[in-house]
Amino acid sequence: MMLQTDIENLPYRANVGVMVLSKSGDVFVAQRLEHYANAWQMPQGGIDPGEGPAEAALRELEEETGINSSKVVILAETQNWIPYELPPDLIPKLWNGKYRGQKQKWFLMRFLGEDTDIDIETEEPEFSSWKWIAPSALPDAIVPFKRDVYVAVLEAFQSHL
Repeated sequence: MMLQTDIENLPYRANVGVMVLSKSGDVFVAQRLEHYANAWQMPQGGIDPGEGPAEAALRELEEETGINSSKVVILAETQNWIPYELPPDLIPKLWNGKYRGQKQKWFLMRFLGEDTDIDIETEEPEFSSWKWIAPSALPDAIVPFKRDVYVAVLEAFQSHL
């Protein structure tokens, strides 16, 4: 087990998150294959070297959901990075123990396609199922250690919801 002082010295991993809104204003969430399989989350992922956050968000969205960038329009992005801490027991299991958590830049996107354009059976699947939920249901759908992030994302995008 890592000591608290060791954890505090670890950096945050730069990451992007995507809140996808349906035409009716619901939010796309998916259920992970592993870790906390009973929790739902919005698409998210790391930023590759040389990639900007918006570019990473569109790439991650397609990699995780099959939603092509032509099927969304970016409505907003968070002004600041939103960090979260991993539970101490997860730190050694994720990213070779190099990060204490993630700092995320979030993007709000309007989905222009149809449900048939969504395909979570991707090349490297991360999700077992997906659904649309009301924005107000997001904080209760996510794992507890990410709940504050989802509340902050909802606040950041409130004027668009």
